[in-house]
Amino acid sequence: MTASKAQKFSMNPVRRLLVGASLAASVALTAGWSTVSFSQEIKDLVIALSTPVTTVDPHFHNLTPNNGMAAHVFETLVKTDPALKTYPGLAESWKAISDTEWEFKLRKGVKWHNGEPFTAEDVAATIKRIPNVPNSPASFAVFVRAITDVNIVDSHTIRFKTKEPYPLLPADMVSVAIVPKAIAETAKTEDFNSGKAMIGTGPFRFEQYVSGDRVILTRNKDYYGKQPDWDKVTFRIITSAPARVAALLSGDVHMVEGVPTADAAKLKKDKRIEVSNAVSNRMIYLHMDSNRKTNSPFITTADGKPMEANPLTDARVRRALSKMIDRNAIVSRVMEGQAIPAGQLLDEAFFGTSKKLKPDAYDPAGAKKLMAEAGYPNGFGVTLHSPNNRYINDGATAQAVAQFFSRNGVPTKVDTMPSNIFFSRASKMEFSLILAGWGAASGDTSSPLRALLATNDPKAGMGGANRGRFSSPELDALIAKAIVIIDDKQRDAALALASEKAMELQGLIPLHYEVSTWASRKGVQYGGRADQYTLAQFVTRAK
Repeated sequence: MTASKAQKFSMNPVRRLLVGASLAASVALTAGWSTVSFSQEIKDLVIALSTPVTTVDPHFHNLTPNNGMAAHVFETLVKTDPALKTYPGLAESWKAISDTEWEFKLRKGVKWHNGEPFTAEDVAATIKRIPNVPNSPASFAVFVRAITDVNIVDSHTIRFKTKEPYPLLPADMVSVAIVPKAIAETAKTEDFNSGKAMIGTGPFRFEQYVSGDRVILTRNKDYYGKQPDWDKVTFRIITSAPARVAALLSGDVHMVEGVPTADAAKLKKDKRIEVSNAVSNRMIYLHMDSNRKTNSPFITTADGKPMEANPLTDARVRRALSKMIDRNAIVSRVMEGQAIPAGQLLDEAFFGTSKKLKPDAYDPAGAKKLMAEAGYPNGFGVTLHSPNNRYINDGATAQAVAQFFSRNGVPTKVDTMPSNIFFSRASKMEFSLILAGWGAASGDTSSPLRALLATNDPKAGMGGANRGRFSSPELDALIAKAIVIIDDKQRDAALALASEKAMELQGLIPLHYEVSTWASRKGVQYGGRADQYTLAQFVTRAK
């Protein structure tokens, strides 16, 4: 996880930017350190979140901060543990009763927050609502699109039919938050945000949501499962990393997510702070405009003149770009050790990954050869677009990537912007080269394969986040074959094969997997999660 000593990373503008950020964080650390007192007992838990919760409607915007918040109030049929292994949620069990039909046995005795009983009618109504949520910027429809028919057998048994064998259905149910039938049939997103429709079965009841500021929850004393340790939890939105750390050290909050890479080591050494981390399911990657034959919007000649041809359509160019990046240097210097170099769509500990795929080595000579073979011995110019407030050190990572490209014959400009603006524009194909991230909620490679690399086909629910419009009939066939294999071992091997083909074609360029870090005051404990969720029901008081 550290850079080779033989490879130097000079004090360039990116490094100066990082040093400045580190100094600012250190000032925050010092300011809070001398005054904080952790002796008082904690009554109500206060957690600082790093990214805004844009809605509390669990079906409106498929975004990690939103999904994590929804999991406090609403539940899913199938849940995942910190390592993304599935276990029963609102469904006690499930099984395939034929190649194209799944049966879920629902948990009995569960009540909604309003006291009404949970039944199969609620599940059926939820499945119907999800594809029909108006104006969804990132729909959950992909998780229910395979379902062609819903059959309620009895009040606590439900069956889902699919057009073809679909072994991923239980994994997809991890992302489907169940709401009451009456709410599913009538509530609008505004009703959730106001609190009117915030009736779930989860361990917490909803109290207040103030966009961009806070979310307040209270313990559900009637919860069927283990009771949370906290009567009340306040989530404060603090997007500034130094400010989050300062709030922890001053005692204003008891726990923070998104610990800055510059502060992680220092916090680990302090006996009054507990730090946890986990290799996440989130890959940071580059997507390229690989399907537009001519006039890609931000492609120029090396000297900045207009260029009709789009070199990114050539797999040799895409592979060359991958070889121009020193991932070890980025992990060591930009991410300060809080990441793992990536050579495929998920870390190899996850399902459907390949043991054969390793991160591309930094190979300027190999890159130069591939560029010449593709007909671009003198390179070309490009602009790299990136969010600057969505992923860990995203803007700085973009700057580092641009410098590697520039020093290897591809002059690269960088344009960063807030994530809400970035994703809106990127989805409209306004860019030629982007830096983005993808977290696989299912915990296997079928998620990024279907979303990022399958040919864009909204009706089929494929390629929904394929913002480079990469398309390969050969890869599509491998993905289609893999996702219908019932046997886990065979499906694992088939997904690994599809991953190998995706990397051979360089449909995208993996950079690194984020290592997520949380910090809390002594006596407040939290184990890191691969899905990067901060879940108050698993924050505990020290025994």
